[in-house]
Amino acid sequence: MPVWEIVLRYVLLLAVLALTVGPFLWQLSTSLKSLNEDIFSSPPRFLPDEPTLDNYTRVARTIPVWDFALNSLKVAVANVLTNCVGAALAGYALARLRYRGRRAATLAFILAMLVPVEGIIIAQFTTMRDLGLNNTLVGVLLPGCIAAMNVLLMRNAFLNLPYEIEEAAFVDGANAWQRFVRIALPSVKGTLAVVAIFAFMGAWDDFLWPLIVLSDPQNFTLTIGLNYLHGTFANDERLVAAGTIIAVLPLIVLFACLQRYFFRGVGEGAVKG
Repeated sequence: MPVWEIVLRYVLLLAVLALTVGPFLWQLSTSLKSLNEDIFSSPPRFLPDEPTLDNYTRVARTIPVWDFALNSLKVAVANVLTNCVGAALAGYALARLRYRGRRAATLAFILAMLVPVEGIIIAQFTTMRDLGLNNTLVGVLLPGCIAAMNVLLMRNAFLNLPYEIEEAAFVDGANAWQRFVRIALPSVKGTLAVVAIFAFMGAWDDFLWPLIVLSDPQNFTLTIGLNYLHGTFANDERLVAAGTIIAVLPLIVLFACLQRYFFRGVGEGAVKG
């Protein structure tokens, strides 16, 4: 390979890295700058002169950020559990079981992905209101507890499993539930990790739906609660940056813990001998 092609590839990779990671690193730098530093200096200074964690304590003193984070954590963890369990069951049924209407059910999940959230959010709100779940964390969780995309991801993973393995288990007397738990599910751990990450990120980062369904500040999730920093302290970008880092940190930790499973991708399914 010519040297100029290698150099070009690395330049493009560095450019993509700067565009994706750069804003996060800038927010991290801003959150560590003291009140004596000018964050709008020209040229901008990336490294803080006097790094401090005082901005994080100021965020905690300004808003009940840990209460908001706990609410978000409750919704996100519940969303992960419901999506992993529900998507795995539905995906297995779509991929491995034989029954009338299976193709129509698969098509329904595909069509559900094509409907924008904004188009059904009024119907979701009225449904939660009729169920008496407005202004509750259950009302935040329920509409996204089983995402159509996650069901299709699990379906594709189960489709890649060899049918001979399940046929042998069927001959040995295993029923559908035993084949699902003992054979199919252990073989798609990578896709389950993908579903878990997507479900956690979707619930943790969601802003529009919690903003609509919640009205009591005690039930606010972190994304809604951090909005107070923009309204009350619009001129202090240090607090906003610190709040952003607090919101992003759990996602980084989750991805670091599950990255080896995540990079297996959605194309897994081979059974190791």
